[in-house]
Amino acid sequence: MTKQVLLRALILMSALLVLNGCKDSSTANDAKKGDPALVLDAGQEPRETVRYKIAHGTTTTSMMEFGIASLTTMDGGTELAVTPGVRLTIISGPSLEGKRGSTRFDVRIVKSEAIVPEGIDPKVALDLNKSASVLNNVGGWVEVDDRGIIQRTELNQAAKRSDVPVRLLAMIINARTSLSRVILPAQAIGAGARWEARKDLVLYGFEVSQVDTYTLTEKVGDELKLSVQTQQTALPQTVTFEEEGIELSVESFKMTATGEVIANVNALEANAAASGESVGIINVKTVDGIEKVEIDRAFQVRMTVTYDLATAEADAAVEDAEKAEEAAAEAGQELKAQE
Repeated sequence: MTKQVLLRALILMSALLVLNGCKDSSTANDAKKGDPALVLDAGQEPRETVRYKIAHGTTTTSMMEFGIASLTTMDGGTELAVTPGVRLTIISGPSLEGKRGSTRFDVRIVKSEAIVPEGIDPKVALDLNKSASVLNNVGGWVEVDDRGIIQRTELNQAAKRSDVPVRLLAMIINARTSLSRVILPAQAIGAGARWEARKDLVLYGFEVSQVDTYTLTEKVGDELKLSVQTQQTALPQTVTFEEEGIELSVESFKMTATGEVIANVNALEANAAASGESVGIINVKTVDGIEKVEIDRAFQVRMTVTYDLATAEADAAVEDAEKAEEAAAEAGQELKAQE
């Protein structure tokens, strides 16, 4: 089996675990099959209905770091590989008012760089950063409602360039699906509340079911502190990649991860950290034959965000002033009419 074919198989299993933000509408079905959030326990009293309150003009900057180590077993033996980590700086916003009270905003990777280990050959480090830089300016837009449920999304043209590694992009999308924006339940909740958020994902042809289980450990003001457990599974299925001349068949796949999320209902993204493991078996078919590949993969991901509400608050103040001015003008006209 060629190294390129093996790499495709490895990336397949990676992408099944690791940008919620900009993905084609077919990637996730948050808003298409009824309420995606199922409350398991409403938590302690007092309870309250929690909703996002994204002000017009809000911008969030997030730094996302992830790394992967994999153990691959195939006919030729077993190989341990540690993939250099990637650090992404992502800007979301400024937010705009979408349809039916939703919030729409752009998401764009403004900087992508490799996390290079100390002592590595400078030429190798340069090559790694060059490879990572192809993700610069990749993004799109996303529209969500006040519960964080995706309504519509679309990738930008930079994400559709032929040199952009689509599988790596899928990894980023997938991690952000669970961590950057928590789906809130419809009903009132209190401390200790637990709920599931279910998603049907289509990752470059493969259908994957994902369940995120959130537990509200604490709410202080507009901040929610949550623990999250994520599980992904894929049924046996086959996808053909004609350009590469290979066929990948999933025999089994399961991913589990745990993490912590701190979400501010005024922000477009959340602070989060998670780690987990995926185990999968796939059959790789090429003109040379069929080879079974077993992949055991461990990963870590961290997101750190800052958000700027100054512009949003200023815009809101101007908007309130304009509304007050209009109301005063209308009142004046009514008064004149009465005279």
